[in-house]
Amino acid sequence: MRRSLAQLLIPLAVLFAAAPALAENLPLEAFFGRFQGSGIAENRDSLYFGVTVRDFDVLIGDDGNGFFVEWTSVIRGGGDPARPDVRRKVTRVAFEPAQTPGVYRARRQGDPLAGEPYGWARIKDQTLSVYLMVIREDGGYELQSYDRTLTGSGMELRFMRLSDGEPVRRVTGRLVKIAD
Repeated sequence: MRRSLAQLLIPLAVLFAAAPALAENLPLEAFFGRFQGSGIAENRDSLYFGVTVRDFDVLIGDDGNGFFVEWTSVIRGGGDPARPDVRRKVTRVAFEPAQTPGVYRARRQGDPLAGEPYGWARIKDQTLSVYLMVIREDGGYELQSYDRTLTGSGMELRFMRLSDGEPVRRVTGRLVKIAD
């Protein structure tokens, strides 16, 4: 009995369409290493004032019963175009497993109502997401999310800063793994 081309291709199409649903979360160790790269930051005023260039250094590693993420952002923008302002910001957060697989809590949790950050992380598919939240004095909140997605060539970074649910800043970039 001969099958038509459509009868052969339809099951293959269904299989490929379902492939993302069958994907499993990467193990935590897959994210370990040092990554470097650059990206572009934009906000509501970028249309009028342009974007800023940022350089990134990300180190993710084992921290006993969990892991740490240390990231450095070098921000170039503003000031004299011949000598732009350069700012460097380093952040390190250690995480430990939460009760849900693939979800982690920051080891040193602050009191969000006292303006201290509350942090957590999760792994979904090929992405390690880190979230930091602070409640402002006026009762509103700031939420920063960092999505670090592993790719064949390294890592894609997507950062979003929200204030009371409204986007304030977005940063996208690409990083290359330079060390394990």
